[in-house]
Amino acid sequence: MISLCRGHHHFPSGKGRDGYTRSSISSNCSQRRLVAFGGEARRRGLRSEVMMESALREMSISDGESGFDASRRPNDGGGVQDAYGEDRATEDQVVTPWTVTVASGYSLLRDPHHNKGLAFTEKERDGHYLRGLLPPVCISQELQEKKLMQNLRQYQVPLQRYMAMMDLQERNERLFYKVLVDNVEELLPIVYTPTVGEACQKGKILEVLKNWPEKSIQVIVVTDGERILGLGDLGCQGLPITIDVGTNNEQLLKDEFYIGLKQKRATGKEYNDFMDEFMCAVKQNYGEKVLVQFEDFANHNAFELLARYNTTHLVFNDDIQAGTGIAELIAMEVSKQTKIPIKEARKKVWLVDSKGLVVSSRLQTLQSFKKPWAHDHEPLTTLLDAVQAIKPTVLIGTSGVGKTFTKEVIEAMSSFNEKPFILALSNPTTQSECTAEEAYKWSNGRAIFASGSPFDPVEHNGKIFTPGQANNAYIFPGLGLGLVISGTIRVHDDMLLAASEALAQQVTEENLENGLIYPPFKIIRKISAHIAASVAAKAYDLGLATRLPRPMDLVKYAESCMYTPNYRSYR
Repeated sequence: MISLCRGHHHFPSGKGRDGYTRSSISSNCSQRRLVAFGGEARRRGLRSEVMMESALREMSISDGESGFDASRRPNDGGGVQDAYGEDRATEDQVVTPWTVTVASGYSLLRDPHHNKGLAFTEKERDGHYLRGLLPPVCISQELQEKKLMQNLRQYQVPLQRYMAMMDLQERNERLFYKVLVDNVEELLPIVYTPTVGEACQKGKILEVLKNWPEKSIQVIVVTDGERILGLGDLGCQGLPITIDVGTNNEQLLKDEFYIGLKQKRATGKEYNDFMDEFMCAVKQNYGEKVLVQFEDFANHNAFELLARYNTTHLVFNDDIQAGTGIAELIAMEVSKQTKIPIKEARKKVWLVDSKGLVVSSRLQTLQSFKKPWAHDHEPLTTLLDAVQAIKPTVLIGTSGVGKTFTKEVIEAMSSFNEKPFILALSNPTTQSECTAEEAYKWSNGRAIFASGSPFDPVEHNGKIFTPGQANNAYIFPGLGLGLVISGTIRVHDDMLLAASEALAQQVTEENLENGLIYPPFKIIRKISAHIAASVAAKAYDLGLATRLPRPMDLVKYAESCMYTPNYRSYR
């Protein structure tokens, strides 16, 4: 889908283990099986979206061993204590490494939540029976990080770096997040877009969720694996919670090593009933305020699931609401800033799909979510014809089809715009509508460019251009944190606008002078705190928040609830 925007424009952003459920569910149902699949399969499979888990774990979940808990309260030592009485110390306090029992010896080294590797002190080694299980040297977390980054940089293939990071997460969780936080700009393309894309018994879902050891679940990210990035149907090789209803990928169906169900995808009532059971079980087991994010569902299911559950559950789809399906949010913001009716604002946004310009003469054959954007115009079958006719100021690409923004399209945009906005948002890099180099070269250095996947700086006519990354990773960690800390019970469109406005406020004049419409990703924790505060504030204003009383300083409160990956000292 291509969006053409005329006139005024405002952009909502383009597109942990504690606190995340993993489950394994399988069954026979009318000779078919539907599976919510995870655990060991996640380690063996292609783990397609670790970054959402990483980003929310890194940015949105408080210190402690079971994620954010709004019922936490201060303890005498300055830390906090959760609803179960577990002591959650501040960073400078010692803690007890609880698992089911106090971990020690070999079990402590095998526990990724508490393992510190060679960073265990002499005292900790004596107190927890680690003598002889580790080499004698004691090193700091900082030195561990330095060594790990040195090793990672020796890998020439991004997928090898991804696998090394996933192995680290399985061994040493805090070091994993420490490395990720301190090197987020370098490692985000490894653990998220674009590298990540390479790499149930019916009626028993509630029982399976109850079997999962983590009880204080605040956020669940779920996929059915049908539309992974720009790669399509990857079956069950996805997130820790994967709704495995089969796959239509013939290569996977013929692969003897494929770990998912070898059947065509369930559809219709069978699919809908299974999702109903899953959503009811999630609410029953984890409560009204657990946030469910639908990730990488195909469009025909993504829009329907969001519409079906957004009035009864706390649900979110970043691909639609913070990513590619932002036409309504653009229109809402245009209406808000210009005071024109929303109906008129929608006329500023034009869509182009595989059949050409979306116009009113096609209403009978259009999908329902496209119909509000079908305007009066003669039919046009190509993007170039549409650009030349509409003369948009902004070109947004979410087609998933590489090289859609041709030289002729960019030159046309540049012919009637002094600074044409070119947003090539499709992932992975190979599916981007155009490259940064092409956008700058074909616009003679005048384009304001951003992309879904990262591109290196480009030199053109002796000037260095640094392309921005219009990735929804700017938005969804802060949005999720804001929803959790406010205890909101529903996601409202105004919260999404508040998130995008908070992101825009983090863009400096210096950023704009350099052609950047997004702040640098290295300050993502600061960005996320401000987004979370704005989302939470909107939740309180709308009367949807349940965490009372309202904190006086929502930014500081959001920062206090963020996960800090530094090692703790053990008693």
